[in-house]
Amino acid sequence: MEQIKVGIIGCGMAWERLHYPAFQELQDKYKVTACCDVDFDKARKATEMVGIGQEKAYQDYNEMINQEELDAVDIIVPIPENFPISEDVAEMGINIICEKPLATSLEEAEEYSHLADRHRIQIMIAENYRYNEENNIIRDLIREQKIGDVVYFISNKITDFSEDMLGNKFAAKEWRQHPDYPGGRILDSAIHNLAGIRHIFGPIESLYAVGKPQDDDFNPYLSTNINLKFKNGIVGQFSYFPSGKEMQRPLVGTRIFGTEGMIYLEESKAGVINVAYNDGTREEIPYQPERGFYNELLDFYNSLTGQEAISVPPQMEYGDLKTVMAVLESIEENKVVEVDKYDQYQLEEQVHVFG
Repeated sequence: MEQIKVGIIGCGMAWERLHYPAFQELQDKYKVTACCDVDFDKARKATEMVGIGQEKAYQDYNEMINQEELDAVDIIVPIPENFPISEDVAEMGINIICEKPLATSLEEAEEYSHLADRHRIQIMIAENYRYNEENNIIRDLIREQKIGDVVYFISNKITDFSEDMLGNKFAAKEWRQHPDYPGGRILDSAIHNLAGIRHIFGPIESLYAVGKPQDDDFNPYLSTNINLKFKNGIVGQFSYFPSGKEMQRPLVGTRIFGTEGMIYLEESKAGVINVAYNDGTREEIPYQPERGFYNELLDFYNSLTGQEAISVPPQMEYGDLKTVMAVLESIEENKVVEVDKYDQYQLEEQVHVFG
């Protein structure tokens, strides 16, 4: 089986903890052949991790792409750099894996959504919540009407960013503590949850959000509460509290109520989905947590080798970003905001460019 030769752009914590383990599992399909980071020590460390010579470490991604024979790059950089780096790489005709969100504005995201078609390349936005097993299982349960017609749902996410800033965690990064992009943690973290919700329930017709303001730079609101109405008629509510602790178990989690039962997921790492039916029977469905990174790389490989289309192209991630921007607009202007124009995602042609 032919391996895809990949160059890494951004060799920090997300590379080490999230992307690298997935590449290791897929060594029969991928070979990391070069690594780039503005911090040259990080690039050198990455080459050691994947077992290639330090001459394959770069500080300039343009130099890396010009020097190496790459089939694709994996862009794992701070949020404001996603679009400009992707634009540069696309112009060089290299296929792209890029971390979410694809941009910091709808204007940039709109431009990003045309890069693949314009340059005849493949682009996948690495939104792991759309590839996580639990969200795919729940979506299938709903499509199969296991709990009848869905009436509504509630979903709750609480993290303690202030505490995490003090540890060796993603929150310790300066660019996350003092973000140079709108929405702070809403754009960086809650977008995962909103992407998962959109993956399960589909396009959003409109939303109304309220937020409790705070002065801390990392997020404009202490908590955010969002009422959502979907194109298929389902309604629901998502709450995000990145400055607190949820001490009571079981957690609120995600609870989906239907005419014939309900689905409960305590958290993404729970490992089990609980289904309770109105006739009194119950079902526990196990899954392997945090498989999104593996699944997204497998999806990208299958796309480049012509086996299937990419599941999360930029056009789909545009909708996730648009949802975040609609949340911020709704809070700031105290109004209902329309989100998705179409009942289904509108995707441009995807091309087979490898092998």
